[in-house]
Amino acid sequence: MNVGVIFPQTECGTDIAAIAAFVREVEAMGFDHLFVADHVLGADPRFHSHPSLATYSHEAVVHEALTLMAYLAAITSRITLATGILILPQRQTALVAKQAAEIDVLSGGRLRLGIGVGWNAVEFEALNETFENRGRRSAEQIAVLRALWTQPVVDFRGEFHRISHAGLNPIPIQRPIPIWFGVGSRDHPVPPAAALRRIARLADGWSPNFTPDAQGRTLVDQVHRYAREAGRDPATLPLEGRIRLAGQNADGWTKQVEAWKALGASSIIVEPRGGKLRFPDEQLDVLRRFKGMVKA
Repeated sequence: MNVGVIFPQTECGTDIAAIAAFVREVEAMGFDHLFVADHVLGADPRFHSHPSLATYSHEAVVHEALTLMAYLAAITSRITLATGILILPQRQTALVAKQAAEIDVLSGGRLRLGIGVGWNAVEFEALNETFENRGRRSAEQIAVLRALWTQPVVDFRGEFHRISHAGLNPIPIQRPIPIWFGVGSRDHPVPPAAALRRIARLADGWSPNFTPDAQGRTLVDQVHRYAREAGRDPATLPLEGRIRLAGQNADGWTKQVEAWKALGASSIIVEPRGGKLRFPDEQLDVLRRFKGMVKA
């Protein structure tokens, strides 16, 4: 089972030396990938209401994910860099394709593009994109991304995109870059059926936010059923579980790992954030203890 680390976006601050020390140590510990969240703008809770604003308000430090990954590509050599998740439908598709291809080249083929549809309508409005059709539009965006990553010249006519005989250069090392779906949140862990169907049809893997319990088993079974309906073998759709380290000991961590294994997860991501641990030292310490105590 692969084990990744959720980069503590809202707790890392702007000390670039501390960020570099954290990332280099995570790689040195042998973790497989780093999972980096994306927000362009944070909304002011005095004027907007959403449960996630408790973490991602205008006061939260959130480094721009793709720019950060270009930096991380330069200071690491092995670890996979995974957006977790990039809010794809609020961004221009061809520009994302170009940026992702560049990061893949700079990192030697170490990018995993995790995408999702987002929750913050304020960001969509500010970026001049439509919030209401974001799910349907993201499906077409994936087709455009994969075309641009694998074809020297693309001629695409869709509902939302027009590309007339043009292409990227350089194209990525991975052709195509793997696209994983992030779905659900801590406050709303159960995704709608439409999101689960998109995963089943289009994803190279998925990273949900539910817990590995009976309800989680129902959701996994649902995705597998949708995959078979779409003509896919569910075994080709890897699942990634999430483990929050704060407030638990090694026994609790182990139980979560085993529960995710029972659901068929091929990888997990562990989150050092949320326990009032000082960055980077105390967060690295809890990651070190997890790595030493839990066999994933």
